[in-house]
Amino acid sequence: MTGEDVKDLAELEAPYGRQVLLQDVVHESGLKLLRIRIREGSRFTILDVDAPTAKSWGEEMLAWAATVSD
Repeated sequence: MTGEDVKDLAELEAPYGRQVLLQDVVHESGLKLLRIRIREGSRFTILDVDAPTAKSWGEEMLAWAATVSD
């Protein structure tokens, strides 16, 4: 994609051979988003979310993880 500055933040190994890459994306306009790239074999799912969505999503994930025993 053109007109954007992308910086890798974290790469996670998920179950079933999936890989999750989190990226900080700043568009030419100054819009800043979190890009979530999920790789499943040769297939990619890419989501760009804003800060409020990322915060809510993160809180929900933490709440769920707290209910699961290791």
